[in-house]
Amino acid sequence: MSLHRRLFLAAGATVAAPTVWAQAGHAHHHPASHGAGHPPLPVAPPSAEPYARLRDGQPHHLTPDQTAQRSFQSPAPAGPPGRWITRAALPIPRSEMAWATEWAGRMHVIGGYGEGRVDRGYHHVYEPRTDTWFNAAALPRGANHVAVVADKGRIYAFGGFIEQNRNPDNHAYVYEVGQDKWVSVAPLPRPRGAAAAVALDGKIHLIGGAGAPTDERASVGWHEVYDPQADRWSRRKALPGGRDHVGCVAWQGRIHVIGGRFNTFEYNTDLHHVYLPERDTWELRAPLPVARSGHGLVIYRDRLFAMGGEGGIINRAGQQTVFGQMESYDSRSDSWQAHAPMPTPRHAVAAVTIGDAIYVAGGGAVLGGGVQSAVHEAYTLG
Repeated sequence: MSLHRRLFLAAGATVAAPTVWAQAGHAHHHPASHGAGHPPLPVAPPSAEPYARLRDGQPHHLTPDQTAQRSFQSPAPAGPPGRWITRAALPIPRSEMAWATEWAGRMHVIGGYGEGRVDRGYHHVYEPRTDTWFNAAALPRGANHVAVVADKGRIYAFGGFIEQNRNPDNHAYVYEVGQDKWVSVAPLPRPRGAAAAVALDGKIHLIGGAGAPTDERASVGWHEVYDPQADRWSRRKALPGGRDHVGCVAWQGRIHVIGGRFNTFEYNTDLHHVYLPERDTWELRAPLPVARSGHGLVIYRDRLFAMGGEGGIINRAGQQTVFGQMESYDSRSDSWQAHAPMPTPRHAVAAVTIGDAIYVAGGGAVLGGGVQSAVHEAYTLG
């Protein structure tokens, strides 16, 4: 389970749009206006149901045992708490997008689980100024745990799984934001899903994930770089300790890979590696205070913020956890602090920073992929 993208994954150039706390529930009344670089898109009304089951796509109400999976406490020193506010729900409950990306002040949420299937090509776009969701061109081939990142007016979508968190894909696509269309580019050298994608100096780094064969689904440390100008892949030094479902961002010319899992969420890690491109090497930094995977990771106010995630053992009561912790990292002091946790703990979330807020949409509401969420909450220190 996720991402991210992912980004949930945060990535690419960011054009900060002014944040307006519009009234949720009125999104479908707004016209299909378009932001910088975006064509007009059809409005997608928010979901009326917060949760849905994967097996049949039907609405679901969390049981007491499922609610008991939630975890909120962090061992990190307390920082400024900040506050969370409810935003317009996703158009449908979904998860395992891996994770999300931002371009020109809008959040793009691509692929994942939803409506009873795991190979969706959904592409929902969120405009915070009007608290509105739009439908954009779907992925040419649906998948879950697709690595996505935005850079220079394009959104890159790499790999993913065709089955539920397994059977990796090597497809690679670029979405031309100004034209609302996808085109195929050079496929991945090796198929994988639940990898992390970040943009750095005009190139796209694809790191970690899980590969083939499908029946093993083992985590990998592969580090491959896509050159959009040459439409070509090359290799860089592998991530120490192959893992998937990580948090990953590019910050101040470095790439941070934080947390994740070794093959399964029973073996989560708190590892924090930073990649130094000028030396093509990795170094350790202060570990994530709460080991987890499928969490969001974004840059906000010159800090790295990690939220959500999951861990534990499926079908074992008392050992299933969905994390709500919100923790941030300061690269100057190499230290972490804790903030107000997510009101609704989730994993495999879509998380991005736009303006002076972090937007966290969708994700799994229980351990594993069985229950999707349309919940959308925003955090600010403002």
